[in-house]
Amino acid sequence: MAKKPSMGRQKIKIAKIKKKNHLQVTFSKRRSGLFKKASELCTLCGVDIAIVVFSPAGKVFSFGHPNVEYIVDRFVTRNPRPNSNAFQLVETHQSASIRELNLQLTQLLNELEDEKKRGESLDFMRKDSQKRFWWEAAIENLDLNELEQLRDSMEELKKKVANQTNNLLLETKPPRMMNTASSTADIHNFGAYVNGFF
Repeated sequence: MAKKPSMGRQKIKIAKIKKKNHLQVTFSKRRSGLFKKASELCTLCGVDIAIVVFSPAGKVFSFGHPNVEYIVDRFVTRNPRPNSNAFQLVETHQSASIRELNLQLTQLLNELEDEKKRGESLDFMRKDSQKRFWWEAAIENLDLNELEQLRDSMEELKKKVANQTNNLLLETKPPRMMNTASSTADIHNFGAYVNGFF
């Protein structure tokens, strides 16, 4: 069965989305991507940035480094960035904290990915085990093919038990010389009894 290709990493036509629910989902995904890229730009280049976004529903979302109010105030008053040592110290500390948090996030994402792979492996092993030991499953959960296989296996087992029982009886009974027809009939009757028992 062919797998449906995903929409990920495909070029899409840049035009307004008509369906309202698709519009909201796309906005949410793109907004988080936009904020993530802005954060990366701040970390990599040491820039100050502010982004204000209005959702299709009219909600306001913002991102700013060091914060939105500071950047907006600088923009409105046209004040240049202060060069004070205290500000640089705070910014350096914030950058170090952000780098540390990014490292922790990367480590946690790697651990999460490892756990997902482990979970998939365990799920595969569980399914494989269920396939190999299907006869131990509840009868109500078996399909027609599995029920027929179970019936055939039980009939084969029944024959083997009867044969083994007859062989053991022949080994343990001393042979009688006088009435051989009777002892053979007894053995066959026991086989019939075993067959009737199962």
